[in-house]
Amino acid sequence: MKALFGTDGIRGEAGQFPLDPATVTAIGFSLASHLAASGAQPKIIIGRDTRESGPSIEQALIDGASRAGAQCLSAGVITTPGVAFVTRKEEAAAGVVISASHNPYHDNGIKIFAPSGRKMDDAVERLIEEDVYRNIAVPAALTTRNHSSAETQLHEEYLSFLADEIGNGLDLKGLKIVVDCANGASSALAPTLFERLGANVIAINASPDGRNINRDCGSLHIDSLRDKVVKERADLGVAFDGDADRSLFVDAEGNFVDGDATLLALATHLQSHEKLKGDVVVATVMSNIGLEIALRSAGIRLVRTDVGDKYVLDELLRLGASLGGEQSGHIILPALSLAGDGMITTLCLLRALGESRKTLAEITAGFKRYPQILLNVRVREKVPFGDLAPVQAEVKEVEELLSHKGRLLLRYSGTERLARVMIEGENQGEIEEYARRIANAIEREIGAGT
Repeated sequence: MKALFGTDGIRGEAGQFPLDPATVTAIGFSLASHLAASGAQPKIIIGRDTRESGPSIEQALIDGASRAGAQCLSAGVITTPGVAFVTRKEEAAAGVVISASHNPYHDNGIKIFAPSGRKMDDAVERLIEEDVYRNIAVPAALTTRNHSSAETQLHEEYLSFLADEIGNGLDLKGLKIVVDCANGASSALAPTLFERLGANVIAINASPDGRNINRDCGSLHIDSLRDKVVKERADLGVAFDGDADRSLFVDAEGNFVDGDATLLALATHLQSHEKLKGDVVVATVMSNIGLEIALRSAGIRLVRTDVGDKYVLDELLRLGASLGGEQSGHIILPALSLAGDGMITTLCLLRALGESRKTLAEITAGFKRYPQILLNVRVREKVPFGDLAPVQAEVKEVEELLSHKGRLLLRYSGTERLARVMIEGENQGEIEEYARRIANAIEREIGAGT
């Protein structure tokens, strides 16, 4: 049975399996049926981003869930972490987000949150997959569906939480911020939030038309934000992705500040207030070694996980740690939210700036991004690298050459027959040479052309 759910929910082209109307209806019915197993009528909150396919997918989901007796509450267009919050606030049985995050408009997706605001556990996802693949019998449509819209109420609950709890005591008067909303779910929410806290907000890419989400804007396309910050002489700029679970920044000079630099700024701020539990930060294997070195110099240990915010959160909870995230700008502060939230990240960074009386450039000055090279080698089979003696010999020699001033990551693609060789170090020419040596060894042993 092929998995429907990846590390970030279901993702695919809208209208095609598994995001065709019949399958989405079955997903809604299956979810509500399993939630109703406890005996109580489940309440499900549903939100979406600005893609043109969102309303029809939402309707199909509501249709299926209603047939299983669920009460569905629509939050309308809202961010992914916004759904996670209101699910917890309203004590709903589940929250569902219809979004494909940073993907183009023709894609969409379904993410499910538990009552805690954390993504639903794997066991429920596997049950839904089984129901879909065995063509679960969905009853005929009800004459009336048990659903209602609570968009205004739920939006205000979320904004009040951000402004009054996360932003408590934060005064942004005199601060000029450029906010790139990616023509996505934050388009109405983010400017309102920062203006409520007193900032002078210049919103860009905040006019969604159903097809322009993430198009040449947002966290994947920083150039327009950089240009606007410099032109407007703003203090900083922030870019969200389509569902605003991540945020990336630009300082007053137009310099890019990624998730790694943000982690450093937040970690040192928390540490200075004795709020960085265990003096540890959790990041993924893709975070730059420059972050690890900068944290080490501050007496902070970096723990790495596989790529994906799910794995970051698992490790944060296992360690009881305060801060984790990804280079992409997906930051998690478990004490505030179990979902990455671009607006929470921004508020916390603004608080760090205000309390330290530093600019964004100054607070991230300790971060030096090391050169990186990534080579892909097409392979005929995914043999464990430990079983390839010639490859291991090259790896051992390269690691000795890198010493503690570089990093080697060797892994297979999760979706293609590709071996990925990633090396970071102080000298671009050297790491390119090292990467080619390892890539050539892999090619000789298991290359698709050999």
